Amino acid sequence: MSIPTGDVPIAPTVLDLAGDATLTPVWVNGIGGVTFRAVASDGTTRFIKYGPHDPEVSLFDEAERLSWAGQYTRVPVVVEVGADHTHEWLVTEGIDGTTAVAPEWIARPEVAVAAIGRGLRHLHDTLPLSECRWLWDAYGRIGEAEARGLVIAEHLQTPPLDDALVVCHGDACAPNTLLNAAGDPIAHVDFGALGIGDRWADIAVASMNTVHNYGPGYEDLLIEAYGLEPDRDRLAYYRDLWNAT
Repeated sequence: MSIPTGDVPIAPTVLDLAGDATLTPVWVNGIGGVTFRAVASDGTTRFIKYGPHDPEVSLFDEAERLSWAGQYTRVPVVVEVGADHTHEWLVTEGIDGTTAVAPEWIARPEVAVAAIGRGLRHLHDTLPLSECRWLWDAYGRIGEAEARGLVIAEHLQTPPLDDALVVCHGDACAPNTLLNAAGDPIAHVDFGALGIGDRWADIAVASMNTVHNYGPGYEDLLIEAYGLEPDRDRLAYYRDLWNAT
């Protein structure tokens, strides 16, 4: 997933969904999906996620997860979800905050990374494990990857014992935490893989992703802000699993 730097084609379906709103592409992914910011004449902001059918993540599944998580923590409110024979779309209400990879936070990495860690801990502490019906455990992820034809290395076939089960975000990369003007975490987005798993599965990805977005040297800061000491073995396993699946 990346910020688009050139012209992005706008599908007719997106134009219909936007109505008279001004569209700005804000994210693109590796399979051709695009997320647009749609700002109406009255200032109302919505986001339109539009992309081809993805065997890994369904926008209908994400809408269901968002609606569930929104009972307990701040996430985008689902306005509409739909599909045709080639594409899916998800429309959500905007949240008054900025992504942790906005230019102002890239310039202040210590603030952004600490906020991501605190926000992830809040998410794990807030979403009720007993009420979640989705899984994001290692064995399930390996099985899904193998069903897609991937070969998973032998050393990943036996995950470490769970440290603490939580409702994981499932894609705890930096862009998916929103911050307020003071640099506090206020919400999360992109819940297509939300499910129960070991907390280190999220922590490993979130801390690893700091290198891509802010440069080296911030991984342990995120873990410290979460409230733990780094568990090097679990970090290594769940990073390898992420990269393999």
